[in-house]
Amino acid sequence: MTKDQSDLLEKAKESLKAAKMLANDGFYDFAASRAYYAMFYVAEAFLLGKGMAFSKHAGVHSAFGKHFIKTGLVPQEFHTYLIHGMEIRHAGDYGTVASVPCEESESQISHAEKFIELADQFLSKPS
Repeated sequence: MTKDQSDLLEKAKESLKAAKMLANDGFYDFAASRAYYAMFYVAEAFLLGKGMAFSKHAGVHSAFGKHFIKTGLVPQEFHTYLIHGMEIRHAGDYGTVASVPCEESESQISHAEKFIELADQFLSKPS
């Protein structure tokens, strides 16, 4: 794992921790947003391992799907988590107050936890 990948995983873990704190305090919109970013940072770390970086979220989503999901390296549900997470993030960031219910926020946090577990298993393997 490169230093940049390691830094992204640390940022993902911090984002997940922030998501949990926000959810615990009832800030479900913002918790869902931080959970999405935890997943996004992990996807970026995966792509960095293949020498790829993107300036837009759609580029990360697409390349993650192409290089990790379609190849069978990562289960399909992770791509679904990432794409749905962005939809929920948009609702939380740009919608009205309380756009994301508690249950959805908890679901996004659970998906982010799975992403981090996947990264810890997959990216910690020697190249």
